[in-house]
Amino acid sequence: MRHAKSSWKHEGLADHERPLNKRGRRDAPRVAGRLVALDWLPDAVVSSDSQRTRETWARMADALPEVPVRFERGLYHAGLRELQQSGLAWESDWRCVLTLGHNPGWEEALAQLCGVSDLVTTGNSALLIGEGESWAEALRGDWTLETLIRPRELVAEATD
Repeated sequence: MRHAKSSWKHEGLADHERPLNKRGRRDAPRVAGRLVALDWLPDAVVSSDSQRTRETWARMADALPEVPVRFERGLYHAGLRELQQSGLAWESDWRCVLTLGHNPGWEEALAQLCGVSDLVTTGNSALLIGEGESWAEALRGDWTLETLIRPRELVAEATD
């Protein structure tokens, strides 16, 4: 998942420290609700340590089961290589991991894992299915894109 929409209101703020904006604070719980509705419940969350990814998870956490959460500096503006490195330390009993990160790395990872070049805008969550004996093996394999959750579509559904 890419972090929810961030604020550009505070010009002097470092990129790493940017918070969510109003739309991001609204969208994150909606995405979590859709994950619950689809029964895509994570066994763990592994996230960039940026302010906006931390806030995205904080807004989602109430709707999802309590799980271990790791905030990693190495996933800040990371791509597939860094995700694979992180995966070396993931627990073998985790069957579903929610990763929170940034673009362009998450779009590139999506393309590399499942061959789908799609725009991953803020708050989008790609539900991927893959296999492997370990996370290290799985994150080098071929994945299938099950669906892509887009907050703007959830907003449209809520107003229909």
